[in-house]
Amino acid sequence: MNNDFFAALSLLGAENSVETDLLVEKVKSAMTKAIHRAYPDSGDNVRVDIDPVTKTFDLCIIKTVVDDEPLDDNEINIDQARLIDPSAVVGGTVECKLDTASLSRNAAQSAKQSIRGDLREISRENLLTKFQDKENECITATVSQVEPGRGTVTLIYDKTELYLFRNEQIPGEVLKEGQSVKVYITGIANKQKKPIIKISRAHRDLVKRLFELEVPEIYDGTVEVMAISREAGARTKIAVQSHDPNVDAVGACIGPKRSRITAVVNELNGEKIDIINYSDKPEEFIAKALAPAEVLSVTITDPENRSCTVVVPNNQLSLAIGNRGQNAKLAAKLTGYKIDIKPEFENPIQGLE
Repeated sequence: MNNDFFAALSLLGAENSVETDLLVEKVKSAMTKAIHRAYPDSGDNVRVDIDPVTKTFDLCIIKTVVDDEPLDDNEINIDQARLIDPSAVVGGTVECKLDTASLSRNAAQSAKQSIRGDLREISRENLLTKFQDKENECITATVSQVEPGRGTVTLIYDKTELYLFRNEQIPGEVLKEGQSVKVYITGIANKQKKPIIKISRAHRDLVKRLFELEVPEIYDGTVEVMAISREAGARTKIAVQSHDPNVDAVGACIGPKRSRITAVVNELNGEKIDIINYSDKPEEFIAKALAPAEVLSVTITDPENRSCTVVVPNNQLSLAIGNRGQNAKLAAKLTGYKIDIKPEFENPIQGLE
């Protein structure tokens, strides 16, 4: 029976990522409570001995030996005591072993619930310890399962299952079992009960973290990411600024032979990325944000409400607006300005556009 118990204990510890010693202490505590429940008068006379090394599992009540009828669970008649220990004497004590079967059903159930509760709390603490300092960071996880219907992807990170829901995936991306992918931890929900690690591949800050991994100048602070706007799966715009006049911010992000930006694009399943130099001057920043379109002029029409009018050559109008307005929307998000794009000539003469 003891071998089965310790095998189950080892499995329970492995499944819940709990050290055996800690689990033993929790089981001891639960069994002590169960004995107190079954034997209310036992008080401090309870002993629970669990040793995985020697495979020892003993439950005892230490009873005082008396020469008459016992008054409660803490006493035992001398005749009964000598059946346990022939050298027992009146006034002394003997250890009376208990069989788990002797515990009441309620006491046993209480012990199980106590152990389950302890395991949940240990699991909660372990999860928080593992991910607390990774909130708003990027991690690499392995795809273990892709659910066909709902599209939820199960990932494994350090023996922990994480769930990447469809709305946090890159549109059009197909993930496969065994594939390693980088995800951004957006937060930890329900910290007080059962923590849920929220992850995303669609979040704009994933792009920032990927550039930090690929560009040493961003990681060490020489180049700073000032703003990001993203339409996951389609295009990202990122504004950067160098704090060293000898370092080209855009060039550092692109890297030798485009190696750095290519690594980020590949991780994002081919998503297009526009890198521009940040400017403190709104007009300059807005003009650059509309790249690759050429901009003729930018007029701030309402500084308080951050609105502007941008004039572009007629043959650049479609490029400035972008497919379904994508370029204009991303530029607006990047700069924080409402952008009204107008052609250079409202009614161009045919053939002169």
